[in-house]
Amino acid sequence: MSRPARLFDRGTWAEARRIGDLLRTETVGGLLLVGAALVALVWANSPWRGSYTALGAITVGPAALHLDLTLAAWSADGLLAIFFFVAGLELKREFVAGDLREPRRAALPVAAAVGGMIVPAVIFTALNLGAGTAVGWAIPTATDIAFALAVLAVISTHLPSALRTFLLTLAVVDDLLAITIIAIFYTDDLHPVPLLLALAPLALFTVLVQRRVRSWWLLLPLAVLTWGLVHASGVHATVAGVLLGFAVPVVRRAAGPGPGLAEHFEHRFRPLSAGVAVPVFAFFAAGVSVVDAGLGAFLHPVALGAILGLFVGKTLGVLGATWAVQRFTRAQLAEGLSWWDVLGLAVLAGIGFTVSLLIGELAFGPGSTIDGEVKIGVLIGSLLSALVASVILRVRNARYRRMEAEEAVDTDADGVPDVYQRREDPT
Repeated sequence: MSRPARLFDRGTWAEARRIGDLLRTETVGGLLLVGAALVALVWANSPWRGSYTALGAITVGPAALHLDLTLAAWSADGLLAIFFFVAGLELKREFVAGDLREPRRAALPVAAAVGGMIVPAVIFTALNLGAGTAVGWAIPTATDIAFALAVLAVISTHLPSALRTFLLTLAVVDDLLAITIIAIFYTDDLHPVPLLLALAPLALFTVLVQRRVRSWWLLLPLAVLTWGLVHASGVHATVAGVLLGFAVPVVRRAAGPGPGLAEHFEHRFRPLSAGVAVPVFAFFAAGVSVVDAGLGAFLHPVALGAILGLFVGKTLGVLGATWAVQRFTRAQLAEGLSWWDVLGLAVLAGIGFTVSLLIGELAFGPGSTIDGEVKIGVLIGSLLSALVASVILRVRNARYRRMEAEEAVDTDADGVPDVYQRREDPT
């Protein structure tokens, strides 16, 4: 008798170890992100809030190249390109060598990510259609994996490896959907010539990395030139980061020691992304003055759409899509897990900070008249999701500790836990 299909089944030890290392880096970055956002919020609501606004408005960069941007714009267009470069590397790795290469394992996180995009978008659109602000429909569709991991670190929960893998893979697919939305729906003034010219340095960059060239003095100028031309084309410059990430090969050309090129770049740039790029963007993007916005901002359709989209829409979308996959495939939840665990992860996916704030700026423009409403909605929706997910996951934490202890047992001391070496009898 064949073994029944399992949802959230444990993967390979190599993948679990890789994701564990990756999530530790993202957790530190998430804590820095939360700290930067808190500093911005306190400063923006202090008697010195004018200096916070003035700091973000400082302009630097060469005007001749149309790169005389404010510090806030540099954080969104420049630093977030590093974040999306790392996202591109991770996306390609998942499709080539990770869970997304196997349709059976990819079905669940892909369905959950799509459901977690559609339902929040519908809720936001329904609340904003009459107000003429439905252009921001994509604001509550993104999950911030770094913020979510920071929440898990603060509440000291011990998610088993299968749930951690699902959360990361969901976030990876979420990033792909987000960058697709940005490229297609939030490019208003397209200039084809710079976009076509960007193909030249991108192609040369691709040729070099495919030949496993690692020389920064060759690759960095090509990457910067690609970024600059994409920025000049009107397409958001973060798209260049993803394209450059996709160009990097994942699989080593020949067997040998050391990481492949994509893994090498990821090790180099992920700390920069998680530790600098995202926290700096959060500092400039999260500062909203509640005093200036007024209490009415909390009831604005944009704020309500973001709050309900993230807190309610993400939960319904991720949970509903997971249930649909289970019903369609007749799979069972992995041993030791329950639908309460799925609910906790679904609520946690409603933490949509970095990309949500970025889409809000793209939809309505930085410093727009409803900029405060966007930020308030994203912050409250993410905070509600974090608080409720913390309660649900903490209730299950005793079970998680037992599963974590089981996953750590290595009786033969070969460096691979026993649970990853067991093989079910297929008969």
